[in-house]
Amino acid sequence: MWSHSRCLTRNLGRSLSAIRQGNHVFARQATAAISASHSITFNNAVKSDPRSSVFQIQYFRTSVAYRDEIVTVKTPAFAESVTEGDVRWEKAVGDTVSEDEVVCEIETDKTSVQVPAPAAGVIEELLIPDGGKVEGGTPLFKLRKGAGAPKAAEPPKAEAAAVPPPPSAAPPPPPPAPPSAVGPIPTTMPPVPPVPAHAMDTKPVSAIKPTAAPAAPAAPAEGGVKAARTESRVKMNRMRLRIAQRLKEAQNTCAMLTTFNEVDMSNISEMRKTYKDAFLKKHNIKLGFMSAFVKAAAYALSDQPAVNAVIDDTSKEIVYRDYVDISVAVATPKGLVVPVIRNVQEMNFTDIEKTINMLGEKARKNELAVEDMDGGTFTISNGGVFGSMFGTPIINPPQSAILGMHGIFDRPVAVGGKVEIRPMMYVALTYDHRLIDGREAVTFLRKIKSVVEDPRVLLLDM
Repeated sequence: MWSHSRCLTRNLGRSLSAIRQGNHVFARQATAAISASHSITFNNAVKSDPRSSVFQIQYFRTSVAYRDEIVTVKTPAFAESVTEGDVRWEKAVGDTVSEDEVVCEIETDKTSVQVPAPAAGVIEELLIPDGGKVEGGTPLFKLRKGAGAPKAAEPPKAEAAAVPPPPSAAPPPPPPAPPSAVGPIPTTMPPVPPVPAHAMDTKPVSAIKPTAAPAAPAAPAEGGVKAARTESRVKMNRMRLRIAQRLKEAQNTCAMLTTFNEVDMSNISEMRKTYKDAFLKKHNIKLGFMSAFVKAAAYALSDQPAVNAVIDDTSKEIVYRDYVDISVAVATPKGLVVPVIRNVQEMNFTDIEKTINMLGEKARKNELAVEDMDGGTFTISNGGVFGSMFGTPIINPPQSAILGMHGIFDRPVAVGGKVEIRPMMYVALTYDHRLIDGREAVTFLRKIKSVVEDPRVLLLDM
């Protein structure tokens, strides 16, 4: 008897465990093994006769218990060169978010880091105020998982409530009115209005004074509102502060000097016009002017290594690099960023165009990482995309020089003793005169001019 009871208890325990885990097959096998001489009653189950030789259970009603879980989302780890950032909230307490939806952005000195929701739910609590400083691993907010599911089902109700208005709209009767108006043309004259019994009070025209004067004061009142002089103050974001700091450091540290030259863009424009369709078809990317200047800069930097070098102010040494990493300045709504194209000396036009396109896409989507902007031995800034004709760029420390490109404009130039209209571009090179002498700077800029005006110079290594 004791052995029989132990067997019943063990099989019953297995069946209940299988039911909790959702394993209905195992549950049926386990309950089938229970002794036939016992009766067990479950919720919503049919009670079997104790005298029956077969143990019967009609069905089990099981459900998965889902409990709202609250998770704390922390600040992601920053790069080595970044220690802290400022929080800018995109969501508020009580807002429903989907998985991977951006809840806040953390603005650092170099870029913005987006913090997405790890799962769908509702924002339970914000642990850091807007604009607060955080470090890597700092708790940011609490999220209640799955709590937003019922709210997502409410919009259909709102739509259903919005559907009744169409039946109640009674404007349909007016449309028949136009057809009636276009009906038969009246054949009788309209009735003449009755003449008043008493003569109306009349005045000579000269006695009537203009009444438009009261409207005049209204105009100044409206004009006064439009002419109000107001001011608004907006806190500088961390990236803008860092840009301002670095530019001022460059002015205080470097002995900056700028030299200029002009480039005839006729040949490169003709080459682009001739091969742009074939280039796009083969590489699925457009051929621009930027790749020509980047490749020309890499060629000139190899020819003038002093422009690619930098002064180490701590050790008072000059650091020469045998590689070329060119930073390309990109303007974004949040500030100027300079992603880096690495090992340009080993790239061709196609590689450069693909890299520029990839970095530009990441910049527009605010997906640039700190690693994309670290380093750089030389910078190119293209103000010509905004129509700039002339300018003096500021060095991007700790680099020693920067090339400024400008707009392409048709100008009369002397060619072979004749005046011709050519597409011309002014270029400017700002360099640190502590390290780079005028001879190296001018030679460097003339090398860029010769390569862009005639790309065959690259093939001939001249």
